[in-house]
Amino acid sequence: MSARDFLVELGTEELPPKALNTLANAFRDGITRGLKAAGLSHGQVKVYAAPRRLAVWIGQLAERQDDRSQALDGPPVQAAFDDSGEPTKAALGFARKCGVDISEIDRSGAKLRFEQHIPGQATLSLLPDIVEESLSTLPVPKRMRWGACKEEFVRPTQWLVMLFGDDVVDCTILAQTAGRVSRGHRFHHNRDVVLNQPGDYVEALRQAYVLVDFAERRTLIEKRIHELAAEQQGTAIMPASLLDEVTALVEWPVPLVCSFEEHFLDVPQEALIITMQDNQKYFCLLDSNGALLPRFITVANIESKDPAQVVSGNEKVVRPRLTDAEFFYLQDQKQPLEAFNERLKHVVFQAQLGSVYDKAMRVSKLAGFIAEKIGGNAAHAARAGLLSKCDLATEMVGEFPEMQGIAGLYYAQNDGEEGDIAIALNEQYMPRGAGAELPTTLTGAAVAVADKLDTLVGIFGIGMLPTGSKDPYALRRAALGILRVLIEKQLDVDLAELVSKAIAQFADKIDSQGLAEKVQDFIFDRLRARYEDAGIDVAVYQAVRAVHPMSPLDFDQRVQAVQAFRALPEAQALAAVNKRVSNLLGKDGYSQAEAVQARYFDSPSEFALYAALKQAQQAVTPLAANRQYTDILTRLASLHEPVDAFFVAVMVNADDADVRANRHALLAHLRGLFLGVADISVLD
Repeated sequence: MSARDFLVELGTEELPPKALNTLANAFRDGITRGLKAAGLSHGQVKVYAAPRRLAVWIGQLAERQDDRSQALDGPPVQAAFDDSGEPTKAALGFARKCGVDISEIDRSGAKLRFEQHIPGQATLSLLPDIVEESLSTLPVPKRMRWGACKEEFVRPTQWLVMLFGDDVVDCTILAQTAGRVSRGHRFHHNRDVVLNQPGDYVEALRQAYVLVDFAERRTLIEKRIHELAAEQQGTAIMPASLLDEVTALVEWPVPLVCSFEEHFLDVPQEALIITMQDNQKYFCLLDSNGALLPRFITVANIESKDPAQVVSGNEKVVRPRLTDAEFFYLQDQKQPLEAFNERLKHVVFQAQLGSVYDKAMRVSKLAGFIAEKIGGNAAHAARAGLLSKCDLATEMVGEFPEMQGIAGLYYAQNDGEEGDIAIALNEQYMPRGAGAELPTTLTGAAVAVADKLDTLVGIFGIGMLPTGSKDPYALRRAALGILRVLIEKQLDVDLAELVSKAIAQFADKIDSQGLAEKVQDFIFDRLRARYEDAGIDVAVYQAVRAVHPMSPLDFDQRVQAVQAFRALPEAQALAAVNKRVSNLLGKDGYSQAEAVQARYFDSPSEFALYAALKQAQQAVTPLAANRQYTDILTRLASLHEPVDAFFVAVMVNADDADVRANRHALLAHLRGLFLGVADISVLD
């Protein structure tokens, strides 16, 4: 079947830069879905996105659908005709549904059947609906109208190109009549660009100063910024999100180096970076020591004949923003950081839980308690907790919310606070996201865990549990943060003890009935997804969860041991044995004997298993004291043979009650050895 290339380009006013890639990919996916539903074969698909256009190019698109046949079954033949051979209402209704006379219906089978030949439609006639449907389903949270148009889109539309081979697709979509005319750069080539065929698109627009390929623009910007940064003896801070956003803002990118006055470097560099990146979309430069250079790179959308004018304009724009940051920094330092706690007494954390100052006091006490447990400095942790929320009341954080914690660090250092106390004011928010940096100090770790645990206990205590996707206090993230700090920093602490301490601090402000269990379960439940992401089977997690270790670090060590145990050749059989033993002991109504008594043995296999268990007990006791769980399970794997021999030779539920109880006690001893690590019966 013959095929042609297809191009659709929708021209608009400037599209939202952060959504540009999402819109472009959704446009492509919608069109390919439509082509698939229509049964139209095609080759390669490319998507293009620039500030004023979304485009999709499809190679070798079939010119028409294949002809096809459709068989429709009707009522049974017996019910379709009466005794005299006349069609019944059911038969006539089926014929009407098929749009034919009853005489054209096939009655040779058990049911009436009509085979309909459906000729394939021309692609040219199908494309308008496919494109329109794709545009209507783009993920646009809020659409807008413009002028006198009734049509709605994310931005006002300006032109529409739809070419199928050399032919223009005759249609009107979103108030634009399709043609072969695109438009060039708004300043360099503010003229029509006539496209003769889809294959001309990329190069024709390039000649008109528009790089329509998003990936090409992004690569060009990234490469040029690296080159300019090297020329300045620095490296550029280039977050992927910022690079994507800048790429979405320009059609013809021209990176340029600009500068600002060096006295601004006295301000915390994080504040300068935030204002330059977030507000101005500039790329900041760092020297070899990681210190901010008084220079930045802007990406212009024009190739100016006098680039110095562009540079000067950007320097004028950024100066007031840096001046504001400098002013806030100097204002905040007119009083010690601790003084800002007075303001926080009037700032509500949560109506039922008190002020932000109240929270800081709770965090202070809890952080000191945690620091003692993990070998840190309790006094430093308590002090850091007291200061932990002070910077929320500063001018700096009021203007730059991203500076919370960071501003506190600088102000504490300025006040002469101990180093780990100042650092903890920033580390309290760590980890700030999945895979993000963890606290480096024990003081920071103590405050980070205390802050998150206080929030969890308080919000749970007033019944505001997260539901579905709603988690306004980010409790899931807080729980994961606690787990990451305790596990990855190798901090061995009893979570149940910490939760109880946190609950006690709220007094009668919360409902403490069953609260500890709810909070603990919520935190440990988060581990399931963590291990699944790491490729650890959920059964391994469940095996450890069954024995309820209260230290997250201990929990993780057991999980790693069970995961290693599963790779042993004896693992599956021993898991099955543990499940069998669990069932036997669970169904039995007697209480287990306190000790195994050899005088009730009547089989060599019982003596052999008993001896093996005693040897295993002696071997694993010192290992258990050091939590060498992998070594314990490896040692217990050697019980496979005596256990198998026992079950072959012995009937566990013997008629004699004493013998039966003794055998149950022997199996309870076996199971107890494994339960010292995990319930491996779950693995079967």
